[in-house]
Amino acid sequence: MSSTLCNPNWQSSSFSFYRYVPSTAAAVIFCLLFLTSTLLHFWQMFRTRSWFLGALVAGCFTEFIGYAARAGSSRQEPGCWKMMPYIIQSVFILLSPALFSASVYIILGKIVEVADGEGHVLINRRHITKTFVIGDLVCLFLQCAAGGLMGGSRAVPALYNIGNGLVIASLIMQLLWFLFFVVVAVMFHRKMRIDPTPTAQRPDVRWQNYLVTLYVVSLLVMIRSLFRAIEYIEGRTGSIQSKEVYFYVFDSLLMLLAVTYMHWKHPSEIGALRRGEEPITNGLKLITMKPESGLFRQFRPKWKPTST
Repeated sequence: MSSTLCNPNWQSSSFSFYRYVPSTAAAVIFCLLFLTSTLLHFWQMFRTRSWFLGALVAGCFTEFIGYAARAGSSRQEPGCWKMMPYIIQSVFILLSPALFSASVYIILGKIVEVADGEGHVLINRRHITKTFVIGDLVCLFLQCAAGGLMGGSRAVPALYNIGNGLVIASLIMQLLWFLFFVVVAVMFHRKMRIDPTPTAQRPDVRWQNYLVTLYVVSLLVMIRSLFRAIEYIEGRTGSIQSKEVYFYVFDSLLMLLAVTYMHWKHPSEIGALRRGEEPITNGLKLITMKPESGLFRQFRPKWKPTST
C-alpha cells in the first residue's frame, strides 16, 4: 500500500497530517540554521575537548533532520502528504529538546565539581546526570512511540488518540522533571551564595555565570515544552495546530535561541578549569581563532580538579 493517500478535504476532515500548508521557506531556513549550529557546536566541542557536550551536538543534528523532513513534506501537494517525512519531522523535532535538557543536566554536575560544591547540592554530584537523564530517556521513548502511533493513525484513526495521549503525558512528565531539576540547581545556587567554598571564591571559577547559562537554556526549554503540551491538549481542532506560526515562534525559534546562546556562553570553560587550563570566556572566539593561537594556555593551577 502506498504511503501517499490524497484527501482533497484535508482542512475539514477528521484526520490530516497538517491543518495548514507547511512553509517550505521556513522549514529550509531552520534546517540550514540548525545544520550550521550542529557544525559549530561540534567544532567548539572538538577544539576544547568538551566531550560532555555530545548530547547538545546530537540535539542540533536531530533538529536539522527534523526540519529537512519537514521541508520535504512542504513540497508535497496539500492533502497528499507522505507518511514517512511527517513521522520523521514530528518525532525528531519533538525529541531534540530532551537532548538539550540532557546537556543541561550534565553541565550542572560539572558546575558542582568545578566549584567543589558537593556538600551544597541536594543530589550527589555523581548521580545528578544519571538521575535526570533516566527521566529524559523515559520521555524520549514515549515521544518516539507516540510519533509512530500518530503517523499510522490514517489507517487506524483510534491510534491518534493513543499517540496524542502519550505525547501529552511525556511532555508533562518532561516539564515536571525539568522543573525539579531547576529547583535542585536553584537550591545549590542559594547554598553556595550563603556559604561559598574556597574554590568557588576564586575569580577564574565563574560558577554563577555558568548557572545563568543553565537558567537561560532551561527557561527556553520549559516554555517550549509547555507550549507543546498545550498544543496536544487542544488537539487537532485547536487554534495552535491550525496556524503554523505558533510552531515556529514557540518551538523552532526558542530552541534556536537556546543553542545560539550556548555558542556564546559555551560550557567548555568548565572543562578547561577541570583540566587546570586557562579558559576563554567568549565561546564565539572558539569559532574564529586559529588552533595555534594558544587558545587554552597552560597555567599553574591553584587547585586540583576533583576526580571523576
